[in-house]
Amino acid sequence: MLTLPDVEATLKQLAHERPVFHSEEDFQRALDRAIRGSFPRVRVQLEHPLALGDRRGYADLWLRTPAGPVVLELKYWTREAHVTWEDEQFSLREHSANDLGRYDFIKDLVRIEHLVDAGHAAAGAVIAITNDHLYWTRPNRQTNDAAFRLHDGRRLSGTMAWGPKAGDGTTRGREDALTLRRAYDVAWQPYSTVPGGPYGEFRYLFLSVE
Repeated sequence: MLTLPDVEATLKQLAHERPVFHSEEDFQRALDRAIRGSFPRVRVQLEHPLALGDRRGYADLWLRTPAGPVVLELKYWTREAHVTWEDEQFSLREHSANDLGRYDFIKDLVRIEHLVDAGHAAAGAVIAITNDHLYWTRPNRQTNDAAFRLHDGRRLSGTMAWGPKAGDGTTRGREDALTLRRAYDVAWQPYSTVPGGPYGEFRYLFLSVE
């Protein structure tokens, strides 16, 4: 039976074969193939539709297991880098909106909590891979997205909202405060190191909901 520790173990194994991805979609497809290969009896669906009250959404990966559905949301945030791995060229784009990335990560965590607590999923996880050290490094100053920070060693819990000076351009479409029902300890783990100048180190964050 597939468990969330199995998913994380599969991710670690994937790092040996795919230490870098072209895009978030490439990451999704690679993890999809890795799970199918390791657990052939588990049905995996990409972009599985979800009913979220009066709205609709999609799960990046929806795993049908004997214990019930497991939902995975994936994030791939990159700094600009040009990498060659096994004769394949990777031109990573610059994702500069770290504050929005953090908000969306926690929003996905909130959504998985609701799915699990409502009985629509047995478990789930949000998984992020990045070569941007600003995600895992503790900030040395107060920022408008301080509540959503994902630095190493932080505990996520309770209600989080933008700071009072956050501009409308930043918060548009993301105005709502986010409330977690559980507490999560943020612990970034090594994913891979590839030739890519100062941005060749990748780490991953795996937060589980059960």
